[in-house]
Amino acid sequence: MSSRGTTFAALGAALALLAPPAYGAASSSGTTSSPGSAVPAAAATTDPDVGAPPGAEVLGRPAVGEPFKLTIGSSDEARPDEFEITVEDVTCGEPLDPKVLAHAADSVGEPTQNPTPEGGKQFCVVTMEVLNVGKSEAIWSVDDTVTLNVDDTAYSQSQTDADYARAYGDYWSDKGELGPSYGLNPGSKGPEHAVFQIPDADEPTTLWFASSDWLESFDGPEPGYLVQLDPAS
Repeated sequence: MSSRGTTFAALGAALALLAPPAYGAASSSGTTSSPGSAVPAAAATTDPDVGAPPGAEVLGRPAVGEPFKLTIGSSDEARPDEFEITVEDVTCGEPLDPKVLAHAADSVGEPTQNPTPEGGKQFCVVTMEVLNVGKSEAIWSVDDTVTLNVDDTAYSQSQTDADYARAYGDYWSDKGELGPSYGLNPGSKGPEHAVFQIPDADEPTTLWFASSDWLESFDGPEPGYLVQLDPAS
């Protein structure tokens, strides 16, 4: 089976475990997308860095559409992985892209599925452009490095959400637009998507991007960028 088939098969299996959407009262903003998936964020709502992990060094506070550079160490210290990330859009409360779902279904010869979020939750899809500004081929993905935040509550991609995000990557790859999860050479750029689930009634306020392969190491939270979202957009 192709990598796309494996991804969509995993996606289909995960769907069977999802509860049907709830249309009653939404969960509180303290509810996480899956057990252990939320990363603690700054507690003071008046803090300009609310959304960043407590104690993390904030390297910048870019807005949507404003590029910022992640420098990630590698085995070759003279050539660290360096990416210029631009968050282009964050869309919440809408179904996943039907073209992506149809492409994933066609890849494995199965009917198109229409995934629903967990009860009381909504999907949020983050669209990014990633440019390799380093000196060697490098790979980057949002797994274990990015959270979508509602004030001081941080949501990570669950395994199911990551499967959905990979379906987006496969769709754009087959259109000739390889993303960073496939590897980018210096000077090359491509699309990257992330899928999160947050409570129905909430609006995301920030995104946290760790400038590392992990959100947190043995020494504590990694430094990163706190992307400011406009709740009205």
